Amino acid sequence: IMLSASVPNNTAFHPSTFLLLGIPGMQDQHIWVAIPFCSMYILALVGNGTILYIIMTDRALHEPMYLFLCLLSITDLVLCSTTLPKMLTIFWLRSHIISYQGCLTQMFFVHAVFATESAVLLAMAFDRYVAICRPLHYMSILNATMIGKIGLACVIRGLLFVFPFVILIERLPFCGHRIIPHTYCEHMGIAKLACASIKPNTIYGLTVALSITGMDVVLIATSYILILQAVLRLPSKDAQFRAFSTCGAHICVILVFYIPAFFSFFTHRFGHQVPPQVHIVLANLYLLVPPVLNPLVYGINTKQIRLRIFDFLMGRR
Repeated sequence: IMLSASVPNNTAFHPSTFLLLGIPGMQDQHIWVAIPFCSMYILALVGNGTILYIIMTDRALHEPMYLFLCLLSITDLVLCSTTLPKMLTIFWLRSHIISYQGCLTQMFFVHAVFATESAVLLAMAFDRYVAICRPLHYMSILNATMIGKIGLACVIRGLLFVFPFVILIERLPFCGHRIIPHTYCEHMGIAKLACASIKPNTIYGLTVALSITGMDVVLIATSYILILQAVLRLPSKDAQFRAFSTCGAHICVILVFYIPAFFSFFTHRFGHQVPPQVHIVLANLYLLVPPVLNPLVYGINTKQIRLRIFDFLMGRR
């Protein structure tokens, strides 16, 4: 009843469609809430597009670290583009309807690209480990072929583990309302609308989160423990500082990516006392903040990127 009362007036939708409510309780402020989200989306497009252009056009930057940064920028662009355009049409055009197939497609890409980006961050941690702990073998281990295989493995892993979400949703009957109190379609948000047991959905969702994303975090932490041990054995403070500085940007990106993601994930399942407005805003931010901040973090912390951006803005080659 509360959801029905929040549905925009004169909204009618076919039984084979869903209705994305937006942010419950804030429908009157949607037009203003959309402004910062749209601004952040534009920053994400410009920032990641600039990083991609600079790295792809400068052969001096065709090194493993920067190629992994290209992968990160591509996943960032896809990640925010899976949700923001539809969200802006909800906020500004009151276009709340989304087809059943469109909803499943959006759900699939949201989770698959998120899992892929997590794998890319793990690959970047491995890159830093090899660069610091095995510097003499860096280029032989992370050659172009190996980087291509790692990138392909990141994508395939995300697709394989997320595809069962579609099967689990397809098996569910929907015999009640199809109103999703959110700005985009995600697995548990759709499953909760079903009039059947969603225990398999819940179990598999937790399993994927803990076995994929959780394992990535454990492996990233392990790599940095090994890096820390190697750095502390370096003879000079200057060498230690240079080694730590090469990891600083990546550590910032990891924190920006995982902290809001895990907060949103566990809030959705266990934080029943958290207001829905707070949860939905955070769920949007964890898909948008990393694509916005990642180019800024690498642009500020990485000297080569910073100099290329400056030359690009000044019109110098």
